[in-house]
Amino acid sequence: MPSSKKAKLNFKWYNFIFLTLAGIINAFGVVLFLAPCGLYDGGFSGTSILLSQVTPLHMSVFLVILNFPFFLLGFKKLGGTFIIYSLFTVTVYSLFSFLFQSIIPFDFTDGSPIAGSDMLLCSIFGGIISGIGSGLTIRFGGAIDGVEVLAVMFAKKLGVTVGTFVMIFNVVLYTIAGLVTKSFHSPLYSVLAYAVGLKAVDFMIEGFDKAKSAYIITEHDEEVAQQLSNVFGRGLTLFNARGYYSDSEKTVLYCVVNRFEINQLKSIVSSIDGNAFIVVNDVTDTLGSALKYERVLKRRFNSRKNRTELGNVIPPELLKAAESQNNKADDGADTVPSNDKPDKSE
Repeated sequence: MPSSKKAKLNFKWYNFIFLTLAGIINAFGVVLFLAPCGLYDGGFSGTSILLSQVTPLHMSVFLVILNFPFFLLGFKKLGGTFIIYSLFTVTVYSLFSFLFQSIIPFDFTDGSPIAGSDMLLCSIFGGIISGIGSGLTIRFGGAIDGVEVLAVMFAKKLGVTVGTFVMIFNVVLYTIAGLVTKSFHSPLYSVLAYAVGLKAVDFMIEGFDKAKSAYIITEHDEEVAQQLSNVFGRGLTLFNARGYYSDSEKTVLYCVVNRFEINQLKSIVSSIDGNAFIVVNDVTDTLGSALKYERVLKRRFNSRKNRTELGNVIPPELLKAAESQNNKADDGADTVPSNDKPDKSE
């Protein structure tokens, strides 16, 4: 009989350290800022807060009851590694929610033990801190809320995107919370906390080094390409195109840089061709190139141009060692030597 192949679990021990930290951070933001002021987090976390207000059960109990079944249902679709990471983080989140509320002697008499009864402060900082926890969870391979799993499983069947499904769930949650508590004051502040939390999640996932792509149309494509390759130490892609209005052949340069380099790119292009047309777009993710800021610094440090300038003050042995280490780190990345002209195809 043919044996069915099972997906292998691929755990990294240091991920559990960061996932533990993520669960603690999320519990800190929700329990010490949102819940004491009657504010609601998004997803099952917010649902747990609401249920704990209308029942004698603790919020941490509902976190387990609501999240675990949906994560287990998504085991086959989302993979064992993701589900284990997620269940581990939810367990940490639930445990520290209980510790912060019932064991550690925080004073919740006047609302938040840190921000008091100021709902604006609690919604902003609660959203930021819980968003950091959620983003950290996603960055290290898991999810901290079962609604995301629910969305992956049913959004396509309902004809909506995962993001739209989660948003609809939260709108329904905040509406029900307003009807149950007979006041929409807290749910409206909760919307603010949710919006702030989304930005914090994006920041944790994308970080400082968010990439940008640039399309450059210029009459001096060879000179611009050579200069960009010299400065940034990586290749470009050149496309043949035709201008509709001018009915003339054009060359379009495509280059991906990080956000720290985009202004320098514009300056380089403008200094060569003041009439160049540049379009800049956000890049969600990159793979196979060195765009992180630390690696960009290494590239510049080891470029042939800088090597001549630094040779007078830095021993050649140090430069050679740094270059060797950088080449190993960038093995397989798309680079073009600074003295060579980039090929038309890449």
